Amino acid sequence: MHLAKKIATGLLPITSWLPEYRFKEWLLSDIVSGISTGLVAVLQGLAFALLVYVPPRYGLYAAFYPVIIYFFFGTSRHISVGPFPVLSIMVGEVVMNLVDEGTSTNSTLTNSSTVDEQKVQVAATVTLLAGIFQLLLGVLQVGFIIIYLSQSLISGFTTAAAIHVVVSQLKFIFQLDVRGCKEPLAIFCTLGKNFGQITKANIADLVTALIILVIVFAVKEINERYKAKLPVPIPIELFVTVIAAGVSYAFNFKERFKVDVIGSLGQGLEAPVVLDMEVFQSCVGDAFSIAVVGFAVAYSVAKVYSIKYDYPINGNQELIAFGLSNIFGGAFRGFAASTSLSRSGVQESTGGKTQIAGLLSAIIVLIVILAIGFLLAPLQKSVLAALALGNLKGMLMQFKEIGVLWRKDKYDCMIWVVTFLSAVILGLAIGLAAAVGFELLTIVFRTQFPKCTLLANVGRSNIYKNRKDYVDIYEPEGVKIFRCPAPIFFANIDFFKDKLISAVGFNPLRVLRKRNKALRKIRKMLKKGELQATSILKEFVRIDVDIYIVGAHDGFLEKLERCAFFDDEIKPSIFFLTVHDAVLHILVKRDIEYSPKFKAMKVTPVLQYSFFSGVTPLIVHSPFV
Repeated sequence: MHLAKKIATGLLPITSWLPEYRFKEWLLSDIVSGISTGLVAVLQGLAFALLVYVPPRYGLYAAFYPVIIYFFFGTSRHISVGPFPVLSIMVGEVVMNLVDEGTSTNSTLTNSSTVDEQKVQVAATVTLLAGIFQLLLGVLQVGFIIIYLSQSLISGFTTAAAIHVVVSQLKFIFQLDVRGCKEPLAIFCTLGKNFGQITKANIADLVTALIILVIVFAVKEINERYKAKLPVPIPIELFVTVIAAGVSYAFNFKERFKVDVIGSLGQGLEAPVVLDMEVFQSCVGDAFSIAVVGFAVAYSVAKVYSIKYDYPINGNQELIAFGLSNIFGGAFRGFAASTSLSRSGVQESTGGKTQIAGLLSAIIVLIVILAIGFLLAPLQKSVLAALALGNLKGMLMQFKEIGVLWRKDKYDCMIWVVTFLSAVILGLAIGLAAAVGFELLTIVFRTQFPKCTLLANVGRSNIYKNRKDYVDIYEPEGVKIFRCPAPIFFANIDFFKDKLISAVGFNPLRVLRKRNKALRKIRKMLKKGELQATSILKEFVRIDVDIYIVGAHDGFLEKLERCAFFDDEIKPSIFFLTVHDAVLHILVKRDIEYSPKFKAMKVTPVLQYSFFSGVTPLIVHSPFV
C-alpha cells in the first residue's frame, strides 16, 4: 500500500498536495489569483501568437491546454504555465523556415491547406515533438542536463530572443506586409524589409503602439518601485486592452484608419491537428532546442519559488509535466509552453497558494474561447505587439549584467556575449547550439588552465588564504603552500608541474642533475612511465623536499591505495586534514616550538589550482625555499 502511494505521488504530484489543501485558508486567495492570472494569460496568449505567425486565437489554446496538464503532473505550486516569448519566437522561426507565405502550399507540407493552416500545423508539430523530447528526458531521469545551461548562457540567450521579438513585431507596429526571412541572418533581412517599406507605415497603428508602450513601461516601473506598498501589481495590460478595444470599436478604426485588427476569434475548441511526418523530420533539431530552453526557463523560475516558500520540486518530474503539457498543447493546435516570469509574478503576488490558481486561470481562458472572445475582435494587432514588447523589459535590462560578469568572472562574461551574438546572428536554434559548444569549451579551458595559488598565513592565525588578497600575511620559513582548485588529469598534468615548479622556485630534476644522479634516474622514470601525476612528487622527495597534501575528500586515500599510488617514497602520512595541521607538523619536525616563527613576506601576484580531486592545497617544505 505504501509503495503504491509512493508511485502514485511520484507520477501524479497532485495526489500529495490536494488532499492536504486548506480550503478555508487558501481557496479565496487562489480564486483571486486565478482570475487575475487568467486575464493576463488571455492577453499574453493573443500577443505571443503574433510571434509564432499564427492567428491570435491559437495563443488562447497555448494558454489553456498546458495549464490543465501541469495541474496534475507539475511539482511547483506557484509558476504560471503557458506561452513564453522566447519559445514563441523560436517556434515562429521554424514556421517561417518551413512555410512559404507567398504560396498557398509548401513543398514541405503535403496537404493543400491555406497558409494560416500550414503555420498552425508546423507550430503544433514542433511543439508536440518538443514535448516528446521533454517527456523522454524526464522518463530517462536526465534532468541534470540543465547544469550545462549556465545562468550566463540563459541570460544572453533570452536577451537575444528579446531582440528577435522586437524585430518580429515591427511589421505589426507599422502594419507592413513583410514576408518572413529564413535563418541565419534573418534578423538583418527582416530589419531591411521593414525599414525599406517604412514610408508605407500606418500612422494610426504606430501612434497606438507607441502610446501603449509608454503607458505599459511606466506602470511596470511603478509596480516594480512600489511593489512593497501595492497589494497587487496594477494589471495595466488588462486596462489598456479594454480601453484600446473600446476606442477602436467606438471610432471604427478598422474602416477609418485601415488598421489591422484581431477579427473573429471563433467560438469553441478545434479538433486535434493532423500531423505531417515530413514536418517532424524537418524540425527535430529545433524541437530539441525548444524542449531544452523551455525546461531551463521553467525550472529556474520554479526553483526560485520553491526556495522562497520552502517546498521541494523534482526536475525530472517537471520535464515529464512540461513534456505532457506540450504534447497535449501541440496536439490541439497550441504552441510551445513554458513559464512566464511576469505571469508567475502575478499569480504569486495576488495570493496564489497552489496550482488551483492555475486551473482557475485556464477556466478564464476557456470562457474567452467559448463565449466572450468576440469582445476582442476590434482590438488592433499593433496593441498586441506593444503588449508583447512591454513584457520584454526584464530581458532587455539584462544587458547590465555584462559589466558585472566582467568583474566577477571573465569566462562567464564571454559566454554571455558569445551566446547573445550567436543567437542574434545565427538564429535562436543554431545560436543555442553554438553557445553550448562554446560553454563546454570554456570548461575545458578552466580545467586545463586553472588558476594556481600560493597560500600564506593571515594575521598569525590558523587561516591560510591567497597571498594576493591580503596585506598582513606571514609564511613559515622554508614552506610553500600551493593550492589547486581543479582535478589533475592527462590534459593539465604538464601545466600543473610547471606551476608547481614555478611556485617552489626551482626544478627538482636540475638539482638531481647537479648531484650526478639525473641521467640514470630520468631514463629509468621515462622507461617506467612515471613522469605523470606522481612523478613530480617523487622528484621533490628524492632531493629531500617534503611534500604534504591537505584536505583530500573522503575515500581519496582508499582510491590511491587501489591505484598503487603509495610506495617507499610516497606514504599515506603525507596527508593532513587542514593546512595548519601540516604546517605545525613541519615546524615540530624541525624542532621548533608550537608558536610558529614566521617571517613577513611581500605580497606577490599568484594564480589558482587543485590536486587530483577537489580543492586541495599542496604543501612543500624544503631547505631550498
